[in-house]
Amino acid sequence: MSGYATSDPDAVAGAPGGLLDLLKVAAVVLDSSGHIALWSPEIEQLLGWSAEEALRQRADTLLVAPADRARGRELFAQVSAGRRWAGVFPLRHRDGTARAVEFRTMRLLDPEGQPHLLGLATDATTVRKVERDLALSHSLVNQTPLGIAVFDNDLRWVGVNPALERINGVAEEDLLGRRVGEVLPGLDVAAIEARMRHVLRTGRPLLDQQTVGRTAGDAQERAYSESYHRIEDIDGRVLGLAMAVLDVTERQQAAAEVAQARQHLSVIADAGMRIGTTLDLRQTARELADVVVPQLADLAAVDVLESVVAHGTIVPVTGGAPAEFRALAVAAGYPTDAIHAADPVGEVATYGSSRFITRCVRHARPVLVAHVDARMLRRLARDARAAEALQEAGAHSYLALPLLARGKVLGTLSLYRTVNERPFDARDQLLASELAARAAICIDNARLYGRERGTALTLQRSLLPAAPAAQEGLDIAARYRPALSEVGGDWYDVLRLGPGRTGLVVGDVMGKGVQAAAIMGQLSTAARALARLDLPPAELLRHLDDITGSLGDTIATCVYAVCDLERGVCELSSAGHLPPVLAGAGGGARLVDVPGGVPLGVGGVEFGTVEVELAPGALLALYTDGLVETRGESLDIGLETLTRLLGSAAPNLQRTGDHLLGALRPEPDDDVALLLVRRRV
Repeated sequence: MSGYATSDPDAVAGAPGGLLDLLKVAAVVLDSSGHIALWSPEIEQLLGWSAEEALRQRADTLLVAPADRARGRELFAQVSAGRRWAGVFPLRHRDGTARAVEFRTMRLLDPEGQPHLLGLATDATTVRKVERDLALSHSLVNQTPLGIAVFDNDLRWVGVNPALERINGVAEEDLLGRRVGEVLPGLDVAAIEARMRHVLRTGRPLLDQQTVGRTAGDAQERAYSESYHRIEDIDGRVLGLAMAVLDVTERQQAAAEVAQARQHLSVIADAGMRIGTTLDLRQTARELADVVVPQLADLAAVDVLESVVAHGTIVPVTGGAPAEFRALAVAAGYPTDAIHAADPVGEVATYGSSRFITRCVRHARPVLVAHVDARMLRRLARDARAAEALQEAGAHSYLALPLLARGKVLGTLSLYRTVNERPFDARDQLLASELAARAAICIDNARLYGRERGTALTLQRSLLPAAPAAQEGLDIAARYRPALSEVGGDWYDVLRLGPGRTGLVVGDVMGKGVQAAAIMGQLSTAARALARLDLPPAELLRHLDDITGSLGDTIATCVYAVCDLERGVCELSSAGHLPPVLAGAGGGARLVDVPGGVPLGVGGVEFGTVEVELAPGALLALYTDGLVETRGESLDIGLETLTRLLGSAAPNLQRTGDHLLGALRPEPDDDVALLLVRRRV
């Protein structure tokens, strides 16, 4: 910071500086014959010789070592002849040691015209240290991205560094000598100057003070973190104030996004506990409406296709046909007449092809209307009276989500914002989609409940993803084989996380039948939601563990892997699950030792992570215990057999999957989920 301004023009001339005191500049005068004529207290401190010992002594014999005397006499002659000299010269201390002394010399003339030599001297080591400190300070101030300003005691700008010039959008010369409010009126000037006065008065720094406002450098409001420090000289005299400024807008936005993500995870966890507690279709719809209000919406309605409610079948809405719904649940976050704008619970309503709710089920995609006007309200409400009720309640934003289960639309979840001024956005849509998917699975479970084993088997298969398509750089084969008796809760999933990154999940819910399948659906949905946040494997399992613990007496094992083709590795974490098997491209296979981990639902234990190389051609196998565990036989035998078979696996993954099931479990007494992944060569 090069500028300086002050309201007192005499302050610079009249104020003693502290730099000369720090350097302890000394003075010595030699007469024309080289004898010491004057000897200052500072030179006595520097070299140890008292004035009585030094005065009238020849300087070269007293202060200069024999080896340096010739050079000393040469320099003395040059200065006596009228030349100036500056540099470092070694002098002898009284204790016999040599001291490097930095000199500035000049010739003086007395009244008789006789020449004298004046030497201004200081310790060279001290000079170098001060130079280094100044260079470092200059470098830090001018290169740091932190904005730095200096103010005088009247709160007027004295100087700024380049970073603050960019933040302010004002050049240094345009603000020197002025107050903050004169240059940047878009900031909270009263708060800033109150902090300045407090620091000047008390001497106590103020750190990380938050200010929101606009500068000349940015028309948008931004957030700043400011720290204030009082500046004093070595004698404690107050010289002014320093302020450090950091633009923390992005940091605050990121913190807000993290907070929102945590809130979304909390809502998902709450949904996992509250939605699907029974296999009653209407109860599940009420649970969904209660979860989204008021955390996500001010008003919510759940409408299911009449064919689902009346006949247990799903008749898709196609072309220009209208859609027939039955209202199953309505909820509001506060007392409002707008609740009467929704279709009465239990009644059937028909909506034409142009309505938003019909478009939602016809295309199986969300409909987001961030800003609703009067014309749009008529496409939302069932009639003009309902539209008027919504308008009077202040409905300004609308979001409809398809209740999509197993690729078919069962109905819709309709959300409205009235008192919440923020319109729905893409993040709200993502969360609402997860909740709608979770509820849709539960609703469909209720639809399928009570059927014979074939129905239960259909349910179990539909909860699993469709045959996973090959991901970027990966060939994938998946197999699910139900037990001959009751269906269990085994599942697998393949999740696209981003370019070159794929998530793999295999899990097993303890228990049998529809209940185990329903819990599996909850955990699978939660895993998909968490995977979209691209969490590390151990952290994802920790969140799944929290969700599982909220589901009652539920225990499940799970292994989660993230394949990163750019790095050529796979990270794995396990929650009490059997070890994956890794087969090399050239043959041979081994069990992957994943650290620790107890089943989901136990809680209180951290999950470990292991990273393995996933070389081209390598094959990774994830599976449930039904593949290798047989009653009356050691589990080790099954693991050894699986490892041996994978060590000589065929190139075709589909054939490998069939071969493993045929060799290990031709007629399983427990469900089997198997996921095979090979990195392409």
